[in-house]
Amino acid sequence: MSESDSSPTLALVLRGARQALQAETRPLPVPGAGEVRLRVHACAVCRTDLHLQDGDLPQARWPVVPGHEVVGRVEALGPGVTALRLGQRVGVPWLGGACGHCRYCRAGQENLCDTPEFTGCTRDGGYATHAVARADFCVDLERLDLDDARAAPLLCAGLIGWRSLRMAGDDARALGLYGFGAAAHLIAQVAVAQGRRVYAFTRVGDVGAQAQARQLGCAWAGDSGQAPPEELDAAVLFAPVGELVPLALKAVRKGGRVVCGGIHMSDIPSFPYALLWEERQVLSVANLTRTDAREFFAALQTLPPLQVHTTPYPLAAAQQAMDDLRAGRFQGAAVLLPPQPDRP
Repeated sequence: MSESDSSPTLALVLRGARQALQAETRPLPVPGAGEVRLRVHACAVCRTDLHLQDGDLPQARWPVVPGHEVVGRVEALGPGVTALRLGQRVGVPWLGGACGHCRYCRAGQENLCDTPEFTGCTRDGGYATHAVARADFCVDLERLDLDDARAAPLLCAGLIGWRSLRMAGDDARALGLYGFGAAAHLIAQVAVAQGRRVYAFTRVGDVGAQAQARQLGCAWAGDSGQAPPEELDAAVLFAPVGELVPLALKAVRKGGRVVCGGIHMSDIPSFPYALLWEERQVLSVANLTRTDAREFFAALQTLPPLQVHTTPYPLAAAQQAMDDLRAGRFQGAAVLLPPQPDRP
């Protein structure tokens, strides 16, 4: 498609909290200064999208097109864009913009920016045939040897997993992953390739996720309430369940870390100070930085190819994909595939 194409955009829109997605036909968006327009080829469905729909994200702008695991090709350049080219394959992650001058941006912590923009939350995302993004926050995917559907989950599940793994520490040789969904099934493979012993914790009785974990190289897989075969150096929580924090603290050794990898989590219940004592730490991950993205995709060039487990849905079935994610009806990640000029 060319810059002059005038075909309309199909977008799935949330008009407010606790509402279902609504399909809308919109004029083709025009990128502003420093922006690009993408033809969306794939957009993964993230648990954060459920929190958005549930009204858990107070920063949300309504109405909004969800979706922050976007893969597409550049089809129009806004004024001043020189770093990207027409036809280039890029990804658009959750962090859609940062001010660049607050104390956090100046310190290399743009993920903590005082006035951030979030794709699919404060600016329209990828549940659409077209999307507009800031060019300087797009991720180059030209060298990634995965098709669009399998690349999409890397833009959040992969990146959050990567940042969480880094925060767990290079010395975390025995690593626990609580919640074995889109993020864990990706970062488990990275951790195993790095020579770590990975222990997967799932919902009680989820034998499918446990089997997948073992197939991907995890040394052990069991229910979240079980004790692992050895003390953990660190644990990463991808499940947004506050009750898991005390369980993870109980499983880590003295001086160990518990990293909470979600943007939203249910309340953490009270627990004995003895679980935190002996210099255990509880940390949270607040989305990602562009440096994380560059490091992650560079690291993938040196690791065995990732097995990315996806369940495809047509764009029009986005609400069904969200409902299926909420109910845990699939392993891995749901991916929306918008119609393309060469496919219905």
